[in-house]
Amino acid sequence: MANTNSVREIRVSKMMSKAELARKASVTVQTIDRIEKGNECRLDTKRKIILALGYKLADRTRVFDSGDNKPASATRTGKLKKV
Repeated sequence: MANTNSVREIRVSKMMSKAELARKASVTVQTIDRIEKGNECRLDTKRKIILALGYKLADRTRVFDSGDNKPASATRTGKLKKV
């Protein structure tokens, strides 16, 4: 499922290459490319990208839509699932 985010727009507005963002966020260029295409990523990766773009974690909705951070709820089996 593709998620919408503003990573590419913010990166370009800061005149930053994918390689530079990847280096600052300690992720691969391929990870940046996948995220910019709307693929999902781990919460830790989002945190690294937000900080590497110069934002505070409180500003996460400026970079990543809040819709892709849905809270998890416990099922009857005790496992977590996205709601």
